[in-house]
Amino acid sequence: MELIQLRLLGFPEFRLDGRRIELALRKAAALVIYLAEAGGPVARDVAATLLWPEADAEAARARLRRTLYKIRVAFGEEIISASAASLSLRPAVEADAIAFDHACDAGRLDEAAGLYSGDYLAGFSLPDCPEFEEWVFFRREALRSRLVQALERLVEARIAGGAARTAVLHATRLAALDPLSESAHRHLIRAHLAAGDRAAAERQGEACVRLLRDELGVAPDPATLALLHASDAEPEMPRTRYVAVDGIHIAYQTIGSGPADIVLVPGFISHVERIWEDRSCRAWLSAVSRLGRLILFDRRGMGLSDRVGARPTVEATARDILAVMDAAGSRKAVLVGASEGGPGCIRFAVDHPDRLTGLVLWGSLAKGSRAPDYPFALTSAQYDLWQQRLLAGWGGPAEIETFAPSVAQDRQARAWWAGLLRAASSPGAVAGLLQALRDADVRPLLSKVTAPTLVLHRRGDRAVRVEAGRDLAAGIAGARFVEMEGEDHWFW
Repeated sequence: MELIQLRLLGFPEFRLDGRRIELALRKAAALVIYLAEAGGPVARDVAATLLWPEADAEAARARLRRTLYKIRVAFGEEIISASAASLSLRPAVEADAIAFDHACDAGRLDEAAGLYSGDYLAGFSLPDCPEFEEWVFFRREALRSRLVQALERLVEARIAGGAARTAVLHATRLAALDPLSESAHRHLIRAHLAAGDRAAAERQGEACVRLLRDELGVAPDPATLALLHASDAEPEMPRTRYVAVDGIHIAYQTIGSGPADIVLVPGFISHVERIWEDRSCRAWLSAVSRLGRLILFDRRGMGLSDRVGARPTVEATARDILAVMDAAGSRKAVLVGASEGGPGCIRFAVDHPDRLTGLVLWGSLAKGSRAPDYPFALTSAQYDLWQQRLLAGWGGPAEIETFAPSVAQDRQARAWWAGLLRAASSPGAVAGLLQALRDADVRPLLSKVTAPTLVLHRRGDRAVRVEAGRDLAAGIAGARFVEMEGEDHWFW
């Protein structure tokens, strides 16, 4: 059987055993691409509706039949198995985008970076097919996000391994992907400094300052300037390390050296390096690290941790917490669960009470969606609508008015939040995580928590109602509830 080869990273190309195939009809190309990515049968009606949304069912099916004929003519043979109900591309297929995903999953980051020759289906569009365009957008953003994560890890690994010149190459590519990302500029500055090229590092710092000023109207973060000026009083971001759990690499950091360990479990969005870019967040992290040794991490599927297909359940989050504590040499800790990180902390508190000295829950809740006996959250339908609104704004400062109304008009805060979202995940990847949060319910566990517990909640929190915090505290024996002024959901 001859091999079908698809180039999907960049403008699409089609080959049959190395021979270039011209698919002049864009919807024919789109159908081959969609079937290749599906990896299995696709219902005829789904394909017809996807590519001819304006046509009635009979007309769409007729156009689909003509398109299948044109594909057969172009390739000179039958490459699509068609039944009365479904379509599937024959199994002898190679696609660079799928190979890129597999290389990322296997940790072959150099191979993954080499495969990414351009953005997914760059220059290819079907303006009259909005559902197909939306699918391409989500896929493109997911792949770009994985590339950013791979390049960030390659830069750190090459600097740590003494291959600073290679780190410069990866960091240069990283900065080109998102020129307005301070984090990317810092990676490149670090790489130049590790290579002994201070002049290049200073030029990069100047370029970063100029871009942020001209494009965003903001000043660079002191942490960026601190890389070039050792006298700067701002603390430098701690080193990111990794620990494997369930075959997944979890990114974590430690800062401070006090007598107590404090583990911060983030909400649905996190990135252990990008959080240092926000002045207020960095000030909070630095202050807490003076109370004890602060341990930060990104949950599986998020930030610098491995992207995974499985939903990050509360049980998975509890395993991540345990793995990070063990890797950091933490025998017991105060666990701080922010927002959607709270349910995973509650699971951990029940499973490992001997590893806790206390539990703090900030702006959190016990159940992700409303029920007759739990009126403090959105209904499933409302949650799905909110998720659609969030994902539609991804790439910009999506929903900052909900999460942090006090800084919603601050240009620097908006730019930072937009960059954090892009770096932390992609619209397609975060959708599964949000669905897992919607379906979470740890109410049966509350009565089993024995650790001293403090529940903190802002009275006007727009993301999680204060009533959810009160209910959470009421369910945990001896828990103290502190209601604070303000509307911001961000804990810092």
